[in-house]
Amino acid sequence: MENGAAQPVIVAIDGPAGTGKSSTSKAVAAQLGLSYLDTGAQYRAITWWMVTNGIDVDDPSAIAAVAGKAEIVSGTDPEHPTITVDGVDVAGPIRTQEVSSQVSAVSAVPEVRARITELQRSVAAAAELGIVVEGRDIGTTVLPDADLKIFLTASPEARAARRSGELKGSDVHATREALIKRDAADSSRKTSPLAKADDAVEVDTTELTLAQVVECVVTLVEEKRAGK
Repeated sequence: MENGAAQPVIVAIDGPAGTGKSSTSKAVAAQLGLSYLDTGAQYRAITWWMVTNGIDVDDPSAIAAVAGKAEIVSGTDPEHPTITVDGVDVAGPIRTQEVSSQVSAVSAVPEVRARITELQRSVAAAAELGIVVEGRDIGTTVLPDADLKIFLTASPEARAARRSGELKGSDVHATREALIKRDAADSSRKTSPLAKADDAVEVDTTELTLAQVVECVVTLVEEKRAGK
């Protein structure tokens, strides 16, 4: 490596829904000139494909049998992240309540996780300058050798308020219940559950603005780069 050429830096940002993972990850990647990958969108995409193709999402063996079929492509520009399934833009359809309510069940199937994890690793390996990868098991399972691991947390109330702000017209109480249920499902699944890596830096975002969280993470990445 020439002097001055920065090593590609891989940043894993994990945490439950509504902690500000996506907004933080996109902003950090944009500020540092890194690629960005929303792994949740990939699980939503494969779930959307299952629902659209009439696969019984309550039947893990039916899901496992077709886990390799959908062609999922993630665009990694943090300013304009994209996701397609079999060439179709699914950025909108994957955010529906129908997909949101099924994604934990589909994501828990080991064959689905193996397929999507492989996809995530290949995207990270192809990122020339480095990448910010956000999800639930990035620091523990997908990229255990990431240069920096961040685990975002926030109170259930703060998370529900943020999430219901994103989902127009949704009720904060119902959103909070749904988040807690989804956390429980994601934390208790057998295959790569939502968990904080031992070497992750925990950042509680409850009382912080997005700008403060971004600044905190950017500083951590810059310190990591300086010390490399």
